[in-house]
Amino acid sequence: MGSSLNKPELIKDGKRLDGRAFDELRPLKIEAGVLKNADGSAYLEWGNNKVLAAVYGPREAMPKHMTDPTKGIVKCRYSMAPFSGIDDHGRSGPNRRSTEISKVAKEAFENVILLNDYPSGMIEIFMEILQSDGGTRAAGITAASVALANAGIHMKDMMYAVSAGRIDEHIVLDVNMIEDNYSDADMPMVIAPRNNDVLLLQMDGGLDKGQFDQAVKMVLEAGKKIHEVQKRALEDYYNMREGK
Repeated sequence: MGSSLNKPELIKDGKRLDGRAFDELRPLKIEAGVLKNADGSAYLEWGNNKVLAAVYGPREAMPKHMTDPTKGIVKCRYSMAPFSGIDDHGRSGPNRRSTEISKVAKEAFENVILLNDYPSGMIEIFMEILQSDGGTRAAGITAASVALANAGIHMKDMMYAVSAGRIDEHIVLDVNMIEDNYSDADMPMVIAPRNNDVLLLQMDGGLDKGQFDQAVKMVLEAGKKIHEVQKRALEDYYNMREGK
């Protein structure tokens, strides 16, 4: 988030700069099964974000010393292509931010994958940000959840992610990059929708209790739409395979 100096006006006439209402998602589309060589994959466009997710496994865990004979292990890598954006997130190779997002995403996925079904196995999850415009961790995790389902990985639920934020006194949904840079708070959340379990909640900035409750409510409401897009991507893939 940026300082208040040189802060652009993010809300005009009750709308955000891109014309959205406070509780409105950017356009979202997902396609499953886009990579032939992966066990599962998904391509996502969310606003100006473009994300490719791939899943490999379950396969034998490597290196051997990482093997757990009682359950599978998850490896997770979030990375931004060098050409993905104009900021320093676009440097090639891992940086602190991508390492941190890989770690928190891995922990979220470990909560939904039925790892006991895969003793001595390994599931690798890759999230590659091809084009970035804020909310890329949410976009990556949402795409990777579809890729896991596409790979046939046993899961308790197919989770989704989206962020809410605060601009002055307004709570807004699905923060884009300029809003992220200059907003007063940003709160990405990962939800398992069956019971609305919160698997990840990060906070940058501050919300009071009323604002926090409003942000969570907004995320859960939007999640119904996101989850429908995820399910439709999988249905379209299997219908296409069956020639329907």
